[in-house]
Amino acid sequence: MYGVEIYATVRQLVFLQGLSRREVARRLGISRDAVAKMCRYAVPPGYVRTKAVPRPKLGPLIGVIDAIVEADDTAPAKQRHTARRIWQRLRDEHGFTGGYTTVKDYVRRTRTRRREVFVPLAHPPGHAQIDFGEAVGIIAGKRVKLHLFCLHLPHSDASFVKAYPAETTEALLDGVASGFGFFGGVPLSVLLDNMKLAVVRVLPDGRRERTAAFTRLVSHFVFEDRYGRPGRGNDKGHVEALVKYAQRTMMTPVPSAASVTALNAVLEQQCLAQLKETSGRNPTPIGERLLADLAAFRSLPSGTFEACDMRPGRVSSTALVRYRNVDYSVPTSHAHTSVIVKGFVDTVAIVADGGEIARHVRSYEPGDMIFDPRHYLALLEKKPGALDQAAPCRAGTCRRPLLRCAGC
Repeated sequence: MYGVEIYATVRQLVFLQGLSRREVARRLGISRDAVAKMCRYAVPPGYVRTKAVPRPKLGPLIGVIDAIVEADDTAPAKQRHTARRIWQRLRDEHGFTGGYTTVKDYVRRTRTRRREVFVPLAHPPGHAQIDFGEAVGIIAGKRVKLHLFCLHLPHSDASFVKAYPAETTEALLDGVASGFGFFGGVPLSVLLDNMKLAVVRVLPDGRRERTAAFTRLVSHFVFEDRYGRPGRGNDKGHVEALVKYAQRTMMTPVPSAASVTALNAVLEQQCLAQLKETSGRNPTPIGERLLADLAAFRSLPSGTFEACDMRPGRVSSTALVRYRNVDYSVPTSHAHTSVIVKGFVDTVAIVADGGEIARHVRSYEPGDMIFDPRHYLALLEKKPGALDQAAPCRAGTCRRPLLRCAGC
């Protein structure tokens, strides 16, 4: 095969110097057909197919292959046909006598044509995307799994990341409120997936029925909540990329901190440092592009938003209220009564008769029991015989490690 240099030489001799093609062929020692081809093409054209490759054996079975590939779209990922399995079925079920390579090439082209194609999107300023991701950290010397709340602004590529002990309703509420506070404003809209923390169910017409807690968040900050298609994470690809970035950059190597609060302080500093960087093909720093987002944001509303999960509860005969598999004590005067439990990320508050009757440090260990000995003092005055075995008073030295005293 001739290279581009001889193509250029032949075309110069023919078109500039006016030599005949016969003379050029004689001088260069190539055929006249080759000279004619070089006059038609400026560079080697490669092999040019004028018609499709005939498949006399495969042709009658193309419909069968297409049906198998289409059925694979709804089959489990680990039980989809390989090209070899399709060839085996054609051989065994339809008497196909052709080779495996013919089937493999057709299956590859068919699956390539069926791959989803996307429309390039433009992201106007003032909109946000949120999601959760998982990572591992060392907190107070213990290796634990953390849940990263990620908020991303697609226009400027600015981001906010905060770690939580669990992916809960209160973590979602606190993450959104903290993200808005970090940027100092409320985005026009927030795009998220159909997580159960925010969506009760997807209605037949496509609308979402929100949870009461998420509705309270939307009502307080007043933003448009938008949702991706079920099972289509690419609808919010920017925040999906932020989750991976946080896992592989912010949380790599595995961070060590005295507490989750201390870790979040480090993550916030990393988010601030990122504003000086550039991203993608845009040479403008993220911080400068963020100005357009901030100009489109709404102002933060007045008043304080309680980022908590509120649930009804009932006080047991031992003056304990259970919230997420953990028992918290209240004054014994409220035994056998109904209360409201407010679960925050770091604390749990119990409310009755319009006022707060108890507040404890939040525990995420199932089966834990959190006492405040002061809640039982009045009862122990009436039952002094129970003092020796009273768990609230012995919690600091109790043999059961799940018994912990809020006053110890």
